[in-house]
Amino acid sequence: MMPVVAATAIGALVLVAVIIGVTATVLPGRGGPAPGVACGNAPADIPSRYLDLYRHAAARYGIPWAVLAAVGKTESDHGRGTGTGITTGSNHAGAAGPMQFMPATWRAFGVDGNADGTRNVYDPADAIPAAANYLRHSGAPDRLNQALLRYNGDPSYVTKVLRLAESYTATCEPLTIRGTGHGSVAIAAASRWLNTPYSYGGGNFDGPTRGIGQGTNTIGFDCSGLTRYAWHQAGVTLPRTAAEQWHALAHVPPGQQAPGDLVFFQGSGGGPNHPGHVGLVLDAERMIEAPRTGLRVRVSRYTARGDIVGYGRPRR
Repeated sequence: MMPVVAATAIGALVLVAVIIGVTATVLPGRGGPAPGVACGNAPADIPSRYLDLYRHAAARYGIPWAVLAAVGKTESDHGRGTGTGITTGSNHAGAAGPMQFMPATWRAFGVDGNADGTRNVYDPADAIPAAANYLRHSGAPDRLNQALLRYNGDPSYVTKVLRLAESYTATCEPLTIRGTGHGSVAIAAASRWLNTPYSYGGGNFDGPTRGIGQGTNTIGFDCSGLTRYAWHQAGVTLPRTAAEQWHALAHVPPGQQAPGDLVFFQGSGGGPNHPGHVGLVLDAERMIEAPRTGLRVRVSRYTARGDIVGYGRPRR
């Protein structure tokens, strides 16, 4: 990080508009962009842990995930750089950690992102949300160009970060959100967490959480945690488990399912009247689901499965 420089570049401003426009998912009825990304394919050069942290910080602070990733890439190659000051000590300018904070800036904006009681500039779980916190304080996302100049006062740095962020968004396969009303709000909410890890028992009304049972410490969603979270954003409170959701909802005949409806499956531990898995309908073939341990929230084809129990429609 370096002091502020007032100059800005027209090209950088154009890139800001492109990045915010591509990475934001418009939430119908909410009047604004949701941070995160509506895509299924993640950039290959970002370690999965860092990608999760960028997306979680994006959702918490409203900064495009691709911008945070571009800063992390530029500053430390997502923590893999060999220069001084990334994992210990500081570089020649005095900056430290994977997001390269100056000591005074860290004291002002460092956060305990993983709630372990310590603000550790070298821990990406703390440093990445701290970077998002600092960028937001500096004017992002509305004045992203200005905020990046606060982060590093070299205009060429700003252009480099924005171009890299644009390249990250370009690797994503856009997710078209069909339908209107509350169902599309639920779909948009779920799409913010594509590529988030599955975590048994994970997920609440605010987003992914640490799972329960099976000794898991993974932050993420299980199948019903994701559908419950998504519909809560649309103003509907669902029960916690797939089976409870099935019994609580009005059932929809096959062929009449609509975007935002829930599709239920027997799954590994369920049955015809006690489904063990649930997804959120996107269209006549696809859904968003948190599949199982070891996989991530994804878009998949529910029509390819032979264990569908039926469809349910949340109502507001």
